[in-house]
Amino acid sequence: MSSHARVRRLAVALVTVVLLPAGAAQAAPADALDAGRGYDVDHYNIRVAYTPSTDRLTGNTWIRAHATQALSRFDLDFALPVSRVWVNDRPASFTSAGHELVVTPPTALREGQAMMVRVEYAGAPSRIRTSSGAVAAGRSGTSEWWYPSNDRPTDKATYDVRVTVAKGLEAIGNGNLVSKHVRHGLRTWHWGGPDPMAPYLAFFVVGQYDVARTRVDGHPVVTAVATHGRREGRRATAALARTPEVVEFGSREFGAYPFDAMGGVATDGSTGFTMENQTRPVYARSFWHDGPNVYVVVHQVAHQWFGDSVSVEDWSDIWLNEGFASYAEWRWSELHSGGNGRQLFRAAWGDHAGDSAFWSVPIGAPTARQKSGLAVLDRGAMALQALRTRIGGPAFFSVLRAWVAQHRHANASTDDFVALAEQESGEDLSSFFDAWLYTGERPAPTRANGFPRDFDTSSTGRSSAPPSWAEISRTHALLTSSPR
Repeated sequence: MSSHARVRRLAVALVTVVLLPAGAAQAAPADALDAGRGYDVDHYNIRVAYTPSTDRLTGNTWIRAHATQALSRFDLDFALPVSRVWVNDRPASFTSAGHELVVTPPTALREGQAMMVRVEYAGAPSRIRTSSGAVAAGRSGTSEWWYPSNDRPTDKATYDVRVTVAKGLEAIGNGNLVSKHVRHGLRTWHWGGPDPMAPYLAFFVVGQYDVARTRVDGHPVVTAVATHGRREGRRATAALARTPEVVEFGSREFGAYPFDAMGGVATDGSTGFTMENQTRPVYARSFWHDGPNVYVVVHQVAHQWFGDSVSVEDWSDIWLNEGFASYAEWRWSELHSGGNGRQLFRAAWGDHAGDSAFWSVPIGAPTARQKSGLAVLDRGAMALQALRTRIGGPAFFSVLRAWVAQHRHANASTDDFVALAEQESGEDLSSFFDAWLYTGERPAPTRANGFPRDFDTSSTGRSSAPPSWAEISRTHALLTSSPR
C-alpha cells in the first residue's frame, strides 16, 4: 500500500463522523445503515406552491426508486412537517426526527422491487429570503429544506419540478423550461432535464427577475437578474451574459459541456450565497458590489464539469469540486492576459506564506468546518498548478479531459484522480499528493512537489501579483463567507 493510500485511509476514518449530512447522525433503521440506504432513486417529480408573503410552501414529491436490499423501513432526508406518505399507492406510517423522515411501508419491500414514494408536506422552507421572494437551494446535505430526498451525492436521479406562484413572479429552476401556464391568478413553471443530478444541486428561486433567453449551439440559455438591482444588477447582467463564452472556454479546456441547458440567476439577497446548481448557478448581488466580476461566473460554470457532472464519492473529497473550479479561474486568467498559472501560484504562496491555519488544513480530507474554507479553494488550485509543473502541460490537460470523460454523470474519488494522473503521466505521484493534500504543513518547495526550478520562497505580498489575483482573491473571500 502506498504512503498516499495509508494516509488517506487514516484521514478519512478520522473525519467521516463529522462529514455526514445534517441529520445523518440520527439513529438509522438496521436495514438502512449501508451507504446507499438500501434503495436507489431514479426520478423525482416535485410539485410545490410557494407564497413569499408568508414564506409558506405546500408540496407533493413523488420518488421513483428501487430497493437494493430487502427493506421493512427506510429513511429520507427531510425537515418540513409531513402530513401523509404513500408507498406504491398505499398509505405508509412514518416518523420524523430532526432532518430524517423514517417511512414504514405497509408491506416490506423485496430486493429489486420498484417503489413509488409520495410525500405530502407543508412548511416554511426558505433558508435565504429575498425582498421579492426566496431562494430554495441546497448545499451539501441541506436540500431537505424544500423536498424529501436521499441526499447523497452518489444517488443521482432525473428531475421534474413544478413551482406554482403568483403570476407576477418568476420561478427559475434547473434545466429546461418545459411549460408555463396560468390558472386562477397563479402561474406554474415546469423545469426539467434528461441528465441525472445529485439532490443538493436542485433548486428554485422565486421573485421578480429580468429574464433573458437565448440559444447557443442548440442549448437554451436562461439568465435571470433580480429586478431593480441598480449598479450591482447591471454588473451581474453583464457577467451572466458571458455564460456562453465561459461554457465555450470550459468545453475547449475540459471537454464537451455535459448538459443541455445553461444560464445563471443573480438574486437580490444581500448575503454572499452562491451555489453551483446544475445548469444554472445562483449568485448573490454582493459579488458585484465592488465592480465587475467574471471570475465568480468562471468558478461556478466550471463546477458544471467538476462537481455537477463528475461528483464526489464522499464530502471528504470536496477539493475535487472546489480546487478544480478555482483552477479554472487561473486558466481563464492565463488565456485572458490576467496572469499565468505560475504567476498565480507565486501570488497564492506569497499571500498565504505566514498563515499557519491555511496550511494546517489537509484538503484531501478536511473536517466539516474546513471543507468550505479558503484552503480548499486556493490550496486546491495550487496543487493542480503544481501537478501541471510536475508532469508537464500536455499530460496535465490530458488528465483533466480524461477525468471528466471517464466519470461523466457519475462519481469519483481522490484515489481515482491520483490513479488517473499516475496513468497519464507514467509517474509515481504518491509523495506529491501526500504533500499537497494530506499534510498539515506547507509542501517543501521542491521539484518533486511541483515547484518551478527558479521558485523564490521569499516572495511575499501583492506587489508582484498578476492583475487577476485581486479579483480572484476577492471572489474567494466571498465564496468562503457565504452559507454554502
